[in-house]
Amino acid sequence: MKVRTQSKKVNKAWLNQHVNDPYVKLAQKEGYRARAAYKLKEIDETLGLVRPGDRVADLGSAPGAWSQYLRRRLIGPTGGELSGRIVAVDLLPMEPIEGVTFIQGDLREQPVLLQLEQAVRGAAGDAKLDLVVCDMAPNLSGIASADAARLVHLVELAVEFAGAQLKPDGALVAKAFHGGGYDELVRLFQARFRAVKKIKPKASRPQSAETFLVGLGLKAQA
Repeated sequence: MKVRTQSKKVNKAWLNQHVNDPYVKLAQKEGYRARAAYKLKEIDETLGLVRPGDRVADLGSAPGAWSQYLRRRLIGPTGGELSGRIVAVDLLPMEPIEGVTFIQGDLREQPVLLQLEQAVRGAAGDAKLDLVVCDMAPNLSGIASADAARLVHLVELAVEFAGAQLKPDGALVAKAFHGGGYDELVRLFQARFRAVKKIKPKASRPQSAETFLVGLGLKAQA
């Protein structure tokens, strides 16, 4: 009984925090599916990552807030036609977003990866990406070492995909967590990109261990 009571208290506290969260309210007001949109928005405004005409891949896209933000940036402040291309992928279903090509599947499976690569290339067959954004995270087991290993693997997948699909001056934004495996991921980014930034957006809750790693410009691989 004691454990269940504590759990209810924790759930109630989280719900109260969520309902009163200014970013949750702002997302509802501005039509975003999740407050996470403001994390990408701050990263973009800090580094100037998204420009009209860009080709972007959104890895771990559901429920779609990052794709929504990207679409708005590629349309521009005056609205109109989408200038660029957005391809999104996630294990979970995602409600359609106009102008966004969505693939439901596991990026760790080769057929899904090939489908994503084909969607990225488009009709021309040789187009490269300007930006890859990755908000993927594993289902947590509660075992810290196992959860850290799963997250590292997902970010490694994103880095591998970015290395193959980005233009030389392209960028990768990926979510990481301080703790087991974090330093390993920083070293991986430093090995693959000419510049690496670590950003914790204001929309990321203070108690969260998440930080976003941004790799800018691919290093030439021997």
